[in-house]
Amino acid sequence: MQSETNTGSQPLKLGVNIDHVATLRQARYATMLDNHNAEPNVVMAAFAAVEGGADSITMHPRADGRHVQLSDVEAVRAEVDVPLNMEMGNTPEMVEAALRIKPDYVCLVPETREELTTEGGLDVVTHAAALRESLPKLQAAGIEVSLFIDPVDEHVRMAAELGAEMIELHTGAFANHLGEEREAELERLKAAAELGHSLGLQVNAGHGINYQNLEDLFAVPHLAELNIGHTLVSRSVFVGLVEAVREMREGMDAYPTGGNA
Repeated sequence: MQSETNTGSQPLKLGVNIDHVATLRQARYATMLDNHNAEPNVVMAAFAAVEGGADSITMHPRADGRHVQLSDVEAVRAEVDVPLNMEMGNTPEMVEAALRIKPDYVCLVPETREELTTEGGLDVVTHAAALRESLPKLQAAGIEVSLFIDPVDEHVRMAAELGAEMIELHTGAFANHLGEEREAELERLKAAAELGHSLGLQVNAGHGINYQNLEDLFAVPHLAELNIGHTLVSRSVFVGLVEAVREMREGMDAYPTGGNA
């Protein structure tokens, strides 16, 4: 993940989210992570993702510890030589953890204990005051900041006003709809990407992207990086994580960067 916007010459990057490798481990070993039998190994998953073509590793340590732990993030940071993107809620505890671990990037996301996964973008307008406190602290430590937002003009403009280097457009509504509704969501994403690019923001996207809907997303211009997780871990059950990532990487190489300047 790099803070330059996609000018049409850079290939679309792939950030692999390995949270759900840890979900499988937690299903049996949540209360005994130090057990010698605890598996699958999250660091080995990160290595496999890189072998398959990942440009960065994404991890989201939640306050409830449902999948990856802060210790997992620390281990990947120490052992895996690609950029680390730490998704996190904008809480004092997580900001403190990020300042200690020093990932290359953080992506600030909304977070509630009830949700199974992040189900919408961060309301950066409502939470602008809190974000104005956190962003300078993170950036002063050399950590670039992305804001996970819905494709709403007001939120894109606020992300730029807050001084974020990047936005990650929430693609969940796009992924969950078909037909005319998907086309409408694509139009929202296209407009948000155009606006973000014009404001000097790197434009990333994530949530619900899979092998089936990837090509439809290519209609969105200026994308620099996609953050993808669940579909890769699901596919890896059948073909292994290296091959699952390689297949996605090959599909992403068809993104028409030359037409997105």
